[in-house]
Amino acid sequence: MTRSIDRLVWYAGWCDKFAQVFGNLNPVAGPFFNISHPEPTGVVGILAPRESALLGLVSRLAPALVSGNTTVVVASETNPLPAVTFAEALETSDLPAGVVNLLTGRVSELAPWLASHMDVDAVDLTGAPPELAPELETAAAENVKRVVRSEVWDTQSPYLVAAFCETKTVWHPKGL
Repeated sequence: MTRSIDRLVWYAGWCDKFAQVFGNLNPVAGPFFNISHPEPTGVVGILAPRESALLGLVSRLAPALVSGNTTVVVASETNPLPAVTFAEALETSDLPAGVVNLLTGRVSELAPWLASHMDVDAVDLTGAPPELAPELETAAAENVKRVVRSEVWDTQSPYLVAAFCETKTVWHPKGL
């Protein structure tokens, strides 16, 4: 539990720094300039890892939340109780209603719907069973969905936050 709290605090520290680190004023040769800025992808589906149900959930959920996404999370099938308890804590936190949506059940039944749903913009398949992952990647690709998959679920990195962002670039004339 202590590692889960530390992980949440670490990601919370990136909330006000992320755009400055991954956004940029780009040098361009010409009478204009452009600015790149990371924006949330939208709705992110997450399959929580089976190992270490709470830390696995937090490690995959926090990066998607830092950049401002809405999430639909399928809890660990073998041990959903930590996720349900965590959801109760989120209910009384400062997150807006509907930002974290938790599903419990069989991953083999829920994941295909999540991967192929047209209103889901990205999926994190880190918690997907290895035999199911290729089918889910194909379903996600059919509607041009961003797919994030890592063999190492117990990690923290600002690049995981960037994985759930789109970069918007604005071009603007300069001078007269």
